[in-house]
Amino acid sequence: MTEDLWPTEIRLSSDRRVLNVAFEDGARYALPAEYLRVSSPSAEVQGHSPLERKVIGGKRSVAILAVQPVGNYAVKLGFDDMHDTGIYGWGYLHTLGREYETRWTTYLSELAERGLDRETARTAPVKQGGGCGSGSCGCH
Repeated sequence: MTEDLWPTEIRLSSDRRVLNVAFEDGARYALPAEYLRVSSPSAEVQGHSPLERKVIGGKRSVAILAVQPVGNYAVKLGFDDMHDTGIYGWGYLHTLGREYETRWTTYLSELAERGLDRETARTAPVKQGGGCGSGSCGCH
């Protein structure tokens, strides 16, 4: 179970565009900042239900400014676009690494379906209702 996995190393690359994470099971992942940003577990990105999940474009050149520990179970990443509300648990980081190819392919398809790209900063509109940050979710 990935929830029981502990990282043995978390290291930010010198250009701040890759988070290298190694786990006690021997898995090692080089997670691009763009991938981590668009996969943020925050309510701003994921919404409060699957229908509210946002597909975010324009993050190709995003960098990670900060990696802060959260207890002994996660890290909080701060990005240079000022997004810093996602808490990445060890299990989620392991899943992001293990499923990188599938998730990245899905993300690129979703961008294309919505007329978004990796260079232009826009967010696809939420399909129904407001969304986190719109004031209609009740959390802000």
